[in-house]
Amino acid sequence: MAEQEEQYGVKPAPDSNAVAVEENPEQAGPQLVEDPPAAGPTAEEFAALKAERDALVDRIARLQAEFDNARKRQEREKQEFRDYATGNVIEQFLPVVDNFALALNANATAEQMRTGVELIVKQMDEVLKGLNVQAVPTVGQPFDPRVHEALGTVERDDLPDHSILDEIRKGYKIRERLLRPAMVRIVSNPKQSEA
Repeated sequence: MAEQEEQYGVKPAPDSNAVAVEENPEQAGPQLVEDPPAAGPTAEEFAALKAERDALVDRIARLQAEFDNARKRQEREKQEFRDYATGNVIEQFLPVVDNFALALNANATAEQMRTGVELIVKQMDEVLKGLNVQAVPTVGQPFDPRVHEALGTVERDDLPDHSILDEIRKGYKIRERLLRPAMVRIVSNPKQSEA
């Protein structure tokens, strides 16, 4: 390395992390020389650091405010979407409600009232179908605890064991998601349960 320095006349740049080594003729071997103690920051450096700190604190405060505003905006948009979706669903049920009101105000015989209510129920089923809501199949089906809720059993030997005898309350699904289970009574067939 020293030969290269002499040959090209170039000295390597001093390493800023290197510690200076002095040769002391009185002692055998090199001695380490300590760096002079670092002086504190000057007034200009202190002012620059303080300005940088103040700018960072201000930036953090602004970011926090932006985050809070974004969170509030997201909550508001979520609520507006819910209200819009609910409004669309309710709008489809308003004719059904109108028909119930007409039926209550009508002076009709019991048979006419029954026919009117059947038509309203049919209209309600059409609205539900339009919303992809389906009734859970019950009577004659095997009991499925994922979609049926058993309220009792009836002993019958002419029907298959654990099949549904009758429906007490309809259950509904929206696509594959269960909205509420169907309440049913199931068959207990002693001849099949013994086998």
